[in-house]
Amino acid sequence: MKICFWGDIGRALTDNTSGGGELQIALLAKALSKSGHEVVILDYQASEDFVTEDGIKVVKINGKNNGIPIIGTCFKILPQFYRILLDQQADIYYSRIRDFRHIIVYWAAKKLKAKFVLGIASDLDVLNFIMRLKHHYLVNYTGLWGIINGIGIEIVYPFLLRKADMVLVQHEGQRAILKEKGIKSTVFHNLFAPEKVPSTHNQNSKVFIHVGELQKRKGFIEFFDLVKKAPGHFFKVVGQPSGKSGFLFYEELKSLKNVILSGRLSHTQTMQEIADSTALISTSPMEGFPNIFIEAWACGVPVMSLYVDPGGIIEKNNLGVVAHGKMDVLLNALDTLSPNDEFKSRSQAYVENNHVLNSKRIKEIDSLFKRLLDIP
Repeated sequence: MKICFWGDIGRALTDNTSGGGELQIALLAKALSKSGHEVVILDYQASEDFVTEDGIKVVKINGKNNGIPIIGTCFKILPQFYRILLDQQADIYYSRIRDFRHIIVYWAAKKLKAKFVLGIASDLDVLNFIMRLKHHYLVNYTGLWGIINGIGIEIVYPFLLRKADMVLVQHEGQRAILKEKGIKSTVFHNLFAPEKVPSTHNQNSKVFIHVGELQKRKGFIEFFDLVKKAPGHFFKVVGQPSGKSGFLFYEELKSLKNVILSGRLSHTQTMQEIADSTALISTSPMEGFPNIFIEAWACGVPVMSLYVDPGGIIEKNNLGVVAHGKMDVLLNALDTLSPNDEFKSRSQAYVENNHVLNSKRIKEIDSLFKRLLDIP
């Protein structure tokens, strides 16, 4: 069986991921490769073709043009992308992370009579346009390409959700939303590589960590508000600012004595920073199932979330605090939260049972994709 993925995935295979969705694609690719399947990734950021230690073939997509960008994209880059997809002659084509170019992957799969799998990377993928407008488009201006991609997404994504041979969601909440729309889906928990868990260093004081994109869309303004209201607590911030408000509040944080700004770190370095923290703080108003939550629990670190609780996991398993949008609840948790060995054992057991990419999970993934092709 041959499976074809695409996107900015090559870096995620070498501990330099550009995002959570990319990391999940990389881990899934590794799982399928370990099952003996042929895996190829078409990467528009790769400078050359290469093969990883896991046997995954990464093929570069030439994404540059010397003319007018829109014309070059429509008449050169996209047709080239389609031809490369066809050249792979894969049995399954997998797409994840909202992008209008998924329709080209779908067309290639149908041309080859292959299967098309759509992976959900955020709750916004399954919610209505009003929610995407509020939590994404109005707070995430990205220029002409963002506008074109956004329009394209709104046109093709409802179609792909209904036409995909298999839709993989991150948690039961997403599955329930799609079920109401008459769309069948399968819960596929985010994967976690156990070798990434660092040892925890001893601490004599509390320290809280915020990790991710530092921008309005991800709740960075709310995080700044939290820090300002809690001068007696110490915070670490991992990530780079983006957008006007992101840079503005990032500069404001530099003047605060209870904050350390680390900038962007490698995945391994970030995990170590999480392991050395009292709790992970999330102020993002909208997510899917953040990898960073799983990574925190794997380190025995609770999650303090202002809004997000994917599928009710945090409250059901007592894995931290969910404030349901109430800043006072989060502020109170800074004073009262005190993780212990019992919490560490419980949170790590949750990750082991639901997310760790072990031999059992690899067999389950192998079976899932084989069933799609009716392979015994």
